[in-house]
Amino acid sequence: MVENITFDETLDCHGFSWPMAILKTKKAIGKMKSGQILEILGTDPGAKNDLPAFARKAGHEYLGKKEDQGFTRCYLDVK
Repeated sequence: MVENITFDETLDCHGFSWPMAILKTKKAIGKMKSGQILEILGTDPGAKNDLPAFARKAGHEYLGKKEDQGFTRCYLDVK
Protein backbone atom coordinates (compact mmCIF):
# COMPACT_ATOMS: atom_id res chain seq x y z
CA MET A 1 0.00 0.00 0.00
CA VAL A 2 1.57 3.29 -1.10
CA GLU A 3 0.19 5.25 1.86
CA ASN A 4 2.74 3.58 4.11
CA ILE A 5 5.79 3.54 1.83
CA THR A 6 9.06 4.74 3.30
CA PHE A 7 11.17 6.15 0.49
CA ASP A 8 14.89 6.84 0.30
CA GLU A 9 14.99 9.62 -2.31
CA THR A 10 12.53 12.08 -3.82
CA LEU A 11 12.68 13.32 -7.41
CA ASP A 12 10.67 16.47 -8.11
CA CYS A 13 9.49 16.47 -11.73
CA HIS A 14 6.85 19.21 -11.35
CA GLY A 15 6.42 21.04 -14.63
CA PHE A 16 8.43 18.58 -16.73
CA SER A 17 6.85 16.77 -19.64
CA TRP A 18 7.14 13.03 -19.33
CA PRO A 19 10.08 12.41 -21.70
CA MET A 20 12.22 14.78 -19.62
CA ALA A 21 10.91 13.26 -16.40
CA ILE A 22 11.98 9.79 -17.60
CA LEU A 23 15.51 11.09 -18.21
CA LYS A 24 15.60 12.62 -14.74
CA THR A 25 14.26 9.37 -13.27
CA LYS A 26 16.98 7.32 -15.01
CA LYS A 27 19.65 9.68 -13.67
CA ALA A 28 18.27 9.49 -10.11
CA ILE A 29 18.07 5.68 -10.24
CA GLY A 30 21.70 5.56 -11.37
CA LYS A 31 22.73 7.13 -8.04
CA MET A 32 20.70 4.71 -5.93
CA LYS A 33 21.32 1.22 -4.58
CA SER A 34 19.25 -1.86 -5.24
CA GLY A 35 16.37 -2.10 -2.79
CA GLN A 36 16.02 1.64 -2.29
CA ILE A 37 12.70 3.35 -2.99
CA LEU A 38 12.41 6.40 -5.24
CA GLU A 39 9.47 8.77 -4.86
CA ILE A 40 8.73 10.71 -8.05
CA LEU A 41 6.56 13.83 -7.88
CA GLY A 42 4.98 14.99 -11.12
CA THR A 43 2.21 16.94 -12.76
CA ASP A 44 2.23 15.35 -16.23
CA PRO A 45 -0.84 13.11 -16.62
CA GLY A 46 1.14 10.77 -18.91
CA ALA A 47 3.36 9.74 -16.01
CA LYS A 48 0.60 7.62 -14.52
CA ASN A 49 0.76 5.22 -17.46
CA ASP A 50 4.33 5.67 -18.66
CA LEU A 51 6.14 5.13 -15.38
CA PRO A 52 4.90 1.55 -14.83
CA ALA A 53 5.96 0.67 -18.39
CA PHE A 54 9.36 2.31 -17.91
CA ALA A 55 9.91 0.46 -14.62
CA ARG A 56 9.00 -2.88 -16.18
CA LYS A 57 11.33 -2.36 -19.16
CA ALA A 58 14.20 -1.13 -16.97
CA GLY A 59 13.87 -4.03 -14.51
CA HIS A 60 12.59 -2.02 -11.54
CA GLU A 61 9.38 -2.57 -9.60
CA TYR A 62 6.60 0.00 -9.85
CA LEU A 63 5.00 0.11 -6.39
CA GLY A 64 2.08 2.39 -7.19
CA LYS A 65 0.92 5.98 -7.04
CA LYS A 66 -1.21 8.30 -5.02
CA GLU A 67 -2.84 11.54 -5.98
CA ASP A 68 -1.95 14.60 -3.96
CA GLN A 69 -3.03 18.23 -4.26
CA GLY A 70 -2.53 18.87 -7.98
CA PHE A 71 0.22 16.30 -8.53
CA THR A 72 0.95 12.59 -8.40
CA ARG A 73 3.40 10.68 -6.19
CA CYS A 74 4.77 7.52 -7.83
CA TYR A 75 7.05 4.97 -6.19
CA LEU A 76 9.73 2.72 -7.69
CA ASP A 77 11.72 -0.04 -6.02
CA VAL A 78 15.18 0.19 -7.59
CA LYS A 79 16.60 -3.20 -8.62
